[in-house]
Amino acid sequence: MQHAVTYELIKNDPRTRARRGRVHTPHGAIETPVFMPVGTAATVKAMRPEQVAEMGAQIILSNTYHLYLRPGHEIVKEAGGLHRFMNWDRAILTDSGGFQVFSLGDLRKIKEEGVTFRSHIDGSKHFFSPERSIEVQNALGSDIIMAFDECAPYPADRKYVKDSLERTTRWLARCVQAHKDVERQSLFGIMQGGMYKDLRYESAMQIVEMDLPGYSIGGLSVGEPKELMYDILDDCVEYIPVEKPRYLMGVGSPDCLFEGVERGIDMFDCVLPTRIARHGLAMTSLGRVNIKNAQYERAFEPLDPNCDCYTCRNYSKAYLRHLYKADEILSSMLLTNHNLYFLVNTMEKIRRSIEEDRFTEYKKEFFDSYGKF
Repeated sequence: MQHAVTYELIKNDPRTRARRGRVHTPHGAIETPVFMPVGTAATVKAMRPEQVAEMGAQIILSNTYHLYLRPGHEIVKEAGGLHRFMNWDRAILTDSGGFQVFSLGDLRKIKEEGVTFRSHIDGSKHFFSPERSIEVQNALGSDIIMAFDECAPYPADRKYVKDSLERTTRWLARCVQAHKDVERQSLFGIMQGGMYKDLRYESAMQIVEMDLPGYSIGGLSVGEPKELMYDILDDCVEYIPVEKPRYLMGVGSPDCLFEGVERGIDMFDCVLPTRIARHGLAMTSLGRVNIKNAQYERAFEPLDPNCDCYTCRNYSKAYLRHLYKADEILSSMLLTNHNLYFLVNTMEKIRRSIEEDRFTEYKKEFFDSYGKF
């Protein structure tokens, strides 16, 4: 079977499990390791698609749950698919909607058939099953679609996690059956198992047996200590075939990106850079900057002296502080531009460091300057 998405391994780092690769999709190749900006509702918040492309982003992530609720997947399909609807000609990954549905708490009810939930927008009642999730994602037309899974919370007892992962496996089998357009879209499976290493292994063996074009690691970065996440991740990566892309879901802080790459992760996504930008926070080569602080009132230098993004080339910390204090929309736009560029650019440097056999050195250089996140 010819899959729409394939992985090409280019180079392994000689001292770690970091690797340089390329994911081929119907909308272009993705150089990995890669950070994927999140465009939840078919838009990366505060950014035009052209700006996201210009900074070097190769793929974005959109949200099945939110697009199902509005404008509705039928409308997106009628518009020619998500790429045309949002004017983005590069690759798109859509999550299954599972994480959002399960995060609704008392507003949802889980059964073997699927999940009944109430919209966070108007309280209307809806039902999502593995088949429904695939139907919606097929209509959206994204390059990579995700299996409908249950993300166990942290902490969670062993029995709950085991039952959850086994249901996730059964749901994955139903997703595989429901997904027919394999030449246009590729379905990735999701490993679950919480913080139990033996359950992670069990989940991995079940999903890898289905021989999918890619696999993701879910259920991490859900509130557990980072050291625990790294410990679990050490084992998880070993279970995914080397010829398939490895995607760590919901991770985007610089420390987690480096640690994930070091363990062999290829793909990352997170709302972090856009979310903190709206709260006046920026990631810079010299560490995190809270633009709200009074010390920047007369700081007429760029946000980051080592950055050549649009924001840093044209505006000062003092101006950015003024915009934030004045509650101007431009504040979110400029800080989001910088934060996304910072992560996209950092991943490009990581790729180069792997090619040059100096990933370990680059990691040390980065954090000697950046400090602790």
